[in-house]
Amino acid sequence: MLSVENARFSEELKQAYKEVSSLNRAKDKVINHLSHELKTPISVLYGSLRILAKKLTELPEETWKPTLERAQRNLERILEIQHQTDDIMRERQYKTYDLLSLILEECADELEVLIAEEVGEGPFIERVRERVEEIFAPKEIIPETIKLEAYVKKRLEYLEASFSHRHVEIRSRLQPAPPAYIPREVLQKVIDGLVRNAVENTPDQGKMEIMVHKRGIGSEIIVRDYGVGITEEYQSRIFEGFFTTRETMDYSTKRPFDFMAGGRGADLLRMKIFSERYNFRIDMKSSRCGFVPQTSDICPGRISECDFCKTEEDCYQSGGTTFSLYFPPASDAV
Repeated sequence: MLSVENARFSEELKQAYKEVSSLNRAKDKVINHLSHELKTPISVLYGSLRILAKKLTELPEETWKPTLERAQRNLERILEIQHQTDDIMRERQYKTYDLLSLILEECADELEVLIAEEVGEGPFIERVRERVEEIFAPKEIIPETIKLEAYVKKRLEYLEASFSHRHVEIRSRLQPAPPAYIPREVLQKVIDGLVRNAVENTPDQGKMEIMVHKRGIGSEIIVRDYGVGITEEYQSRIFEGFFTTRETMDYSTKRPFDFMAGGRGADLLRMKIFSERYNFRIDMKSSRCGFVPQTSDICPGRISECDFCKTEEDCYQSGGTTFSLYFPPASDAV
């Protein structure tokens, strides 16, 4: 009887594994398709907005500039999603690029004649080729040895302008540490994403901390905010991807770095994939603010406007989130 039960349990496990594998393949297909489908319309929209802005310069700015800026801001949100899906699916084949390159190689003369008939002679095929390369070509990412304390300092100086409208104090302690071996572009996306996440989850008059130090034989970067924190229910799902801790409408009208402006959901999944791909570790600890314990509870976004906090220290002690990145020494990663 026990052997029959075990056999049935084993068969159920096999079936569950097949279903999970099928769902993962379907998810990958959807993400990959999304990435490719976004590239061309985003490029066209960017070009169209630039043309529209030039045509509107003769009119008073107040009649059109706010609308155009709003369109640009939301287009940048879509562009960031496209970049995130690209990074997540980087190991996949670039079928669109291969197809367009083949068409250009086979039909270059015919296309050049056709374009010349329409708009006159000119180096149009090369411009088309460069544009295809820019939009669709796979980008080579090469790891390099990077001194983390110097790099983080530089990124903080660059990012400060992006959240100058926020009243969030940044306390940094950047100590000498063993260099890491990682692509510069990848490290930039990880640091920028964690800083943005911390600022967006910290109310005005609050603070966040960024530290670099030696840990064992490697290096550690810590980004800690004293913000609203994440509920225990959501913490286990935070790296799953396309999962957000707030409703879409809560952040759809906000700018990056605004309080609670996050929500695309793919940024932390991208970081997790980067960590597996480039041999570093990312961990997260969080405690939800006791004054807004549920995700449906709203923080006013400014400590002095909170009904529960008499001082800034009350807010600092109520909740927050810490992300830590551990990098083995560059010599071990090469």
